Amino acid sequence: MIRGGRALVGSSWRQADLSVWDGRLDAVGDVRGDGRPSVDAGGLLVAPGYLDLQVNGGFGVDLARQPDRLGELAARLPDAGVTGWCPTLVTSPPDRLAELLAAAARPAAPGSARSLGLHLEGPVLNPVRKGAHDERLLRRPDEVDTTPWTKAGGVSLVTLAPELPGALDLVRALRAAGVVVSAGHTDAGPAELDAAWAAGVRLVTHLCNAMPPFHHRAPGPVGWALAHAQVTAGLIADGWHVDPLAVAALSRALGLGRTLLVSDIVAPAGTDGAGEVVRRPDGVLAGGTTLLDACVRNLVAFTGCPTAAAVRCAPAVPAGVLGLRDRGRLDPGCVADLVLLTDDLHVVGTVVDGVPSASLTSRLTRPTSSPGR
Repeated sequence: MIRGGRALVGSSWRQADLSVWDGRLDAVGDVRGDGRPSVDAGGLLVAPGYLDLQVNGGFGVDLARQPDRLGELAARLPDAGVTGWCPTLVTSPPDRLAELLAAAARPAAPGSARSLGLHLEGPVLNPVRKGAHDERLLRRPDEVDTTPWTKAGGVSLVTLAPELPGALDLVRALRAAGVVVSAGHTDAGPAELDAAWAAGVRLVTHLCNAMPPFHHRAPGPVGWALAHAQVTAGLIADGWHVDPLAVAALSRALGLGRTLLVSDIVAPAGTDGAGEVVRRPDGVLAGGTTLLDACVRNLVAFTGCPTAAAVRCAPAVPAGVLGLRDRGRLDPGCVADLVLLTDDLHVVGTVVDGVPSASLTSRLTRPTSSPGR
């Protein structure tokens, strides 16, 4: 039971209690005690746990080099309010995928963020827009063994450049295998992206980054995403990958219902001395250090949107992208993954699968009513 907080019910904050039973929300509203301990959420905001679909590393862990440490990273992500995530593998040697899939398949420790399936960012990317990816490891669709790239096999999302020869056939195959496909690290024009949409692409990865800039006579992927009412676009709201003014403009043009907040964090994120962003020696951006809870706060600061709208965006949009009907909102039957926040959206604690984090221990209270439901 989560008592006394202001819960994100629908699109607004409402005073409401939440009953949790067997890892799921049982009731939301004025709920009777049922004999179990409760979390006193008085003075706090209660929202669905954040979902981050682009996490390359963090807290000293680099998934591309240390896939066996995935569990360590999962245990720390709730510090940023993240209760579900897509471990993200950038372009890497072929054997790294099997290692990361094996690590993601292991049972998560209690309280850790739950893997929602891998996000493969590469190797089917356009070398012209490679960003920080190792060009030597980039491949055309016909050069890659994509047999493991299935939802059943543990892959939920693939970022690729749809203009590459054979890419549209790959998009269709991935969609048939239950995988969400995103256009990214791409030089595609609107006509090529229309063809990608017809094949099954529904998302653009980190809008503005690793793609041509918007031009009024050559709108490119940015213009295409903004103009296409059914496309969702990833946005790194750290203020470095995309300027704060551009974050405001893009999120308003998209609408928050099509804005997928992602952190794109790498190993230094969450560690002492982490800078604002990670760059290669040549200055190319190589990942973020701003955790997702800070991205949510930035969205409010950059755009002036209501806190409820920003907080709702963080879990609801990724849940929609992945087709998860039991996450991203506070409705009976949904997974009891929650984040408890101060009014200025700093994380106080989380609830994962109905189990409160250690940071909420001081807020646990014993029941005064008799047991029973």
